[in-house]
Amino acid sequence: MKQQQPEEHIDAPPGIPHPERRPRRRRRRSDFLAGFGVREAQSLALALIQPKMEQQEEEDDAVQTRVTSLIDFDKFYFESYSHLGIHEEMIKDRVRTDAYKNAVEYHADSIRGKVVLDVGCGTGILAIFCAQAGAKRVYAVEASNIALQAKSVVTDNNLSNIIMVLHGRLEDVEINEKVDVIISEWMGYMLLYENMLGSVITARDRWLRPGGLILPSKATLYMTPFTHAKRYHEIIGFWNDVYGIDMSAMLPLAKQCAFEEPSVETITHENVLALPHEVKCVDCYSITIPELESVRNKFKFYSLAKAPLHGFAFWFDVDFNQPVSPKPVSFHLPGSSVDKDPVVSTIKNRRDPALLLSTAPERPSTHWKQTLIYFYNPIELEKNQLIEGRVTLSQSQDNARFLNINLAY
Repeated sequence: MKQQQPEEHIDAPPGIPHPERRPRRRRRRSDFLAGFGVREAQSLALALIQPKMEQQEEEDDAVQTRVTSLIDFDKFYFESYSHLGIHEEMIKDRVRTDAYKNAVEYHADSIRGKVVLDVGCGTGILAIFCAQAGAKRVYAVEASNIALQAKSVVTDNNLSNIIMVLHGRLEDVEINEKVDVIISEWMGYMLLYENMLGSVITARDRWLRPGGLILPSKATLYMTPFTHAKRYHEIIGFWNDVYGIDMSAMLPLAKQCAFEEPSVETITHENVLALPHEVKCVDCYSITIPELESVRNKFKFYSLAKAPLHGFAFWFDVDFNQPVSPKPVSFHLPGSSVDKDPVVSTIKNRRDPALLLSTAPERPSTHWKQTLIYFYNPIELEKNQLIEGRVTLSQSQDNARFLNINLAY
């Protein structure tokens, strides 16, 4: 496809860089996470330093509380995870939780009798899975106040002699020994939103023994063009006829309000217009923090059907094994070239489903769903039409938890 539009972007409020887009929120699109929208970026980016407070510790307490200086957006970020609803939604996501439980059980021989670090433990469920698998000791680190409930959960399950809940940022807690295993559910929308992977990298570099295990070990972000005429009409079509009144003059504003930010929705393989493209593969054993600051990738697709192109969809897979090469493709359409490629098919079939967590459109839905970037105006595609361009994902200079998206096609 030729450059029908040089950039897909919208004007941002004063002081907010553009062309950029940000996924609205992590997981639960509730009011208490509303601060992660574009409109709040200015206030969250003030980087005000909170005063340090005295740390109070009790040697016989399983929780180490550490109140450290936080910039405003981190303070808000951790406060949002103090709400129970977000943890309930994550645990109820059986695809997610079962994948982690299966991975812990699969790697039980590497966990039994070993020291484990859970980065961002939340309610403590992953730490408990590791304790049940025979871990000698588990350090469960959680910056939000849900750590207080996590401690009670650990006590109620008679695991206080194994699991130590450390209340504080991963970057600030003290662990006086090396660990054999790091486990974390760090993935955000579009994989990299929230920038929690940086904490996992910090934990790896500070405490992981050589040859230690990281769960998950690899993550891959994909993108593909999509069509979604029904959804587009639901959002926009209303204004064409309101009680017999022509309100089409509202359409430009309606499109801006609906599509100025990425949308987290569930699509199926029927919405997918091309085979997926790998945007970024993350090897958790070797990725560095500077690599996360900006991800640039060129893409090229050939449309599988004649249909309106409504935008681009993003999703990710995570693997709970050592990285493999060549990289397997996690999503394909029946009868596609993936099925006909014996090398790719062999790798794909060799992967143990228990060791893969996928948020792909053809897989059971998760709370991550897929992240969709809608065009304001659909583009009519012919079958086999070329779609090419580039995508850049970068951390916001105002708030490192935000993910800026620059899309040119």
